[in-house]
Order: sequence, then C-alpha cells, then structure tokens
Amino acid sequence: MKLHRVMGLILAVAGIALGLATVLRGQTQSGEWTIRKSDEPGKVEVSLTDSRGGHHFHSSSDWEVKELTGLDLSKPGKQDVNFTVTRDAGRFECEGYVKDGEGAGLFRFVPDPKYAQEMKSFGFSGIDSDKQWAMALHDITLKFTRKIKSRNLQNLDTDKLIAFKIHGVTPEFIDGIRGAGVSASDSDKLIAFCIHGVSPAFVSDLRSAGLAVIDSDKLIAFRIHGVTPEMVRSVRQAGYEADPDKLIAMRIHGASPEWIEQLKKCGYDHVDMDKLIAFRIHGVSPDFISELQKLGYSHPEPDQLIAMRIHGVTPDYISHLQARGMKNLTIDQLVSMRIHGID
Repeated sequence: MKLHRVMGLILAVAGIALGLATVLRGQTQSGEWTIRKSDEPGKVEVSLTDSRGGHHFHSSSDWEVKELTGLDLSKPGKQDVNFTVTRDAGRFECEGYVKDGEGAGLFRFVPDPKYAQEMKSFGFSGIDSDKQWAMALHDITLKFTRKIKSRNLQNLDTDKLIAFKIHGVTPEFIDGIRGAGVSASDSDKLIAFCIHGVSPAFVSDLRSAGLAVIDSDKLIAFRIHGVTPEMVRSVRQAGYEADPDKLIAMRIHGASPEWIEQLKKCGYDHVDMDKLIAFRIHGVSPDFISELQKLGYSHPEPDQLIAMRIHGVTPDYISHLQARGMKNLTIDQLVSMRIHGID
C-alpha cells in the first residue's frame, strides 16, 4: 500500500473518531430520578441515576424543595409532575409522578452554554460535559466560586470546588478558621478539616483549655485520635505540660486521664509523660503494679517497671522463684535472670 493511501486512511479514521467524540460530547445527559422525604425541614432527598455512554452513575443528596420549580409536594395522592431545577451550570428537566411527597421519573440535564466560559474567567478551565454535570449536581455556583477564589487558596481546581461543596468548606468556614488563628490556605487541608471536624470552635476551645495549636496537621491528628479540649484540661490539671505530640501519643496508646488517676492510687503520681506512654506500650498497668506490691516490691522505679515488662519479669515468674527459695531478689537481679534465661 502506498504511503499516500495509508495517510489517507489514517486521516479518514481520525475524522470518524473525532466526529464520534464530538457527538458523544454533545449528548444530553439523562436518567432516572427519585424523591424521598428528608429528615431536614424544607428539603427532599433527591437521587439521580445516569447510565449515559455505558457508565453507571448514582447520586443521592438533600435538595431544597423550593429549587424544584413546578412541583407541589403538598398535594395528597398520586399525580403526574413536570418540574425543573435550575442551577448556574445547567438545569434538570424532570417528569414523572409523585405520591404523598415521594416519587420517581426521568430527567434530562441541559448544560448552560455560558457556564464553562464564565468559570474560565475565574481561572477554572477544562470543564467538559461530565465535569459540568458534576458541578451542576453539587451546585457550584458562580457566586460560590467567586467567593472561594477571593480567599487566595493553594491547589484550588474544579475537583476541589466540588469537594468543598460535598464536605462543607464554605467561605464562612475559611474565614472562621483563619479568625481562630490558623493560617489555612491549602485546599486539601481545609477539606480534611471538614472531614475530621476541625472547626473554628474546636480551635478556640483548645485555646481556652490552655493549648494554642495552629499547625494544621496536628489539629487533624487531634481529631483523628480524640485529643479534646477536655483531655487537654485534665492533663494540665494533673500537672503536665500539654505538648501536642505527646497528647497525640497518649491517645494512640491509651494513656487517658482516668488511667493516670489509677496509677496515682498505686503511688505513681506525676510520672514523666514519656514514661507514661512507655507504660502503655509495654503493658505496665495498675494491676501489674499492685501484683508486684503484694510480692514485696512496694515502689519500683518507672524504668524498672518498663524493663520488667520488656524482659518478661511477671508476678508469676517472681512467685515461682520465691517458691524455690529465691527471695529478696532485687528487680535488677530479676531482670538479669530473665535476660540470661534463668527460670
């Protein structure tokens, strides 16, 4: 086959592919809708299913009833309905039926032809039909975009705008976090804040408890591991410095204020925080200490307690040795015996 015929065939195939892609991009997205009653006043739970192009998509969220133009949910019984939901990115044209506030039917999504260009003026380009559909679904308005853009955030793109709407990162939330003293400019961190519950109130409550934390990663770790203002207050009241990293480690290993109080009853008051964490890691518990005290070891040093647990010097081991006549052994001797395999 000659070169010009091969090139002609390639161009013809490319033209067909381009034409097919253009047709697919121009398809109007459509599918099925359902409406159910919502627990939130003034809202309904709207579910949309779209199977366009062989891809199945399902979304369910609460929408304001007032958005559903032409739909009267107050009417009793079954009724045929036609209603529209209009958003900046496009409109959802719906038809079907409802009965006593719940229903189902078909929808057609008509994208707004000006939306992509208007978003581009804010610096958000590359909005294809699928992205515009998602932005309509989550109601990424031009007003919302303008306000978020004015907060001068890092790593901000259309996917982050959608995530902001899903997780509740609003301009007011950003202002509140910054007002609490946290220099929040990274989009991903703001999303993580909302996912894990780092709120302006949480930051302020920590400060009121005596701990000013403005590091984003530590705030997120606090929420993940359960470091609360109440815990900070209890730790400080017990006489400890509220170091963020050590507070996180305490929560990870279970060194709670209640557990510290149990140690205090065993005679271990104000043990160094690092040693408290080591106690939890190696299993030095109030019960372990009480058993040792019954065997005559009234107050081993914290380091000795840790060494005993590391090397397996248990109350049963000590009792076994004492039953064989080996009494009055020091803790250092007991540890050495275990290290050398003397049973």
